[in-house]
Amino acid sequence: MNAVGLVAFGTVGSLKAADAEFDVLGVAVLGVLTALGGGATRDVLVGRVPAILQSTTDVGFALAGVLLAVVLTRRMGDGLLDHPAVVLPDAIGLAAFAASGALVGVEAGVSPFGVVVLGTVTGVGGGLVSDVLLQRVPFVLAEDFYATCAVAGSAALWLVVELAGVGPGLGAAAGAGSTLALRLLAIRFDWRLPTVRLDTAT
Repeated sequence: MNAVGLVAFGTVGSLKAADAEFDVLGVAVLGVLTALGGGATRDVLVGRVPAILQSTTDVGFALAGVLLAVVLTRRMGDGLLDHPAVVLPDAIGLAAFAASGALVGVEAGVSPFGVVVLGTVTGVGGGLVSDVLLQRVPFVLAEDFYATCAVAGSAALWLVVELAGVGPGLGAAAGAGSTLALRLLAIRFDWRLPTVRLDTAT
């Protein structure tokens, strides 16, 4: 799931860059940052050297996502960000990253809130970075039922590990499964959180 997530996030970030008409380097940079930004932020928050600086494996998967995005853009053109071939792996990646981030929080001994924060940051942090670089309001803050899935999955992992006493492997499966199920339901039924609007009527 982690490999699928890295490839999917690398693809999504690269497609965003291609849509914004970035050059080849810009496409690669945005794709890699989208795939790796959340995990790197998580590692910094728990005071350890980011995993991406210790191994080339994750970077390789992210670059595979960049290459896939280039191929898809050449062959299929526009509209790929909403294509099932991108949306489904992206949902799997969100689930994998949220679970891995929350598990790092559990192992680091942070508070329940910290576990949820680390899981959510790992899941959506790369997308936040890419949207900021694209000078957009991060989509997870303004639309769609996305970050909420990571919050729920991270909380589920903490509950089953700390309160139910299950092992980290089963806990990660529960967290990832919860995140993935919610995200797929959100896609299927077009769930969105309500917005808060100021009443400007006099």
